[in-house]
Amino acid sequence: MTIVRGIWRVCILLVGVTAGMIPALAQAPLATVAHVDLTRYAGQWYEIARYPNRFERKCDRNVTATYTLRPGGRIGVENACLRSDGSRTVARGWARVADPQSSAKLKVTFFWPFFGNYWILDLSPDYRYAVVGEPGRNYLWILSRTPQMDPELYAGITSRLAGKGYDAARLVRVRQSH
Repeated sequence: MTIVRGIWRVCILLVGVTAGMIPALAQAPLATVAHVDLTRYAGQWYEIARYPNRFERKCDRNVTATYTLRPGGRIGVENACLRSDGSRTVARGWARVADPQSSAKLKVTFFWPFFGNYWILDLSPDYRYAVVGEPGRNYLWILSRTPQMDPELYAGITSRLAGKGYDAARLVRVRQSH
């Protein structure tokens, strides 16, 4: 009976992978940038584009993320946006470094003790843009130090996403009226 159950589990896993139900298992591991200087990364970022997600569904425009280095190695996280009714909403949390060698993998929480992956996948040498995702490839953000991004730069960033297992067609642009 145990062998039959094992065979059924393998069959279900194979069907799930081939049907796309478990896409992360079928994809290559997600690579991050080699190193992030968190002192340079700290500060305010403007959200240029993102994969739709439930926790930003009411964020209509002017989405920002601000990171602050705190004592003890924690990073303060403040996400803010304007809703369609004009009201401002702010979510505050914190992050910790999950990969001390690169500092490119963080764990972020807005509802402790639950953490999510925050991996820096692409980062300009001058820290003017960043691309953030996670290994399941369900979340993706393109961030910039300025509210607007040059169209050629945006096209270059999105053209590299397929190589990381992301579908750029799923991105929604964020209105910034700063």
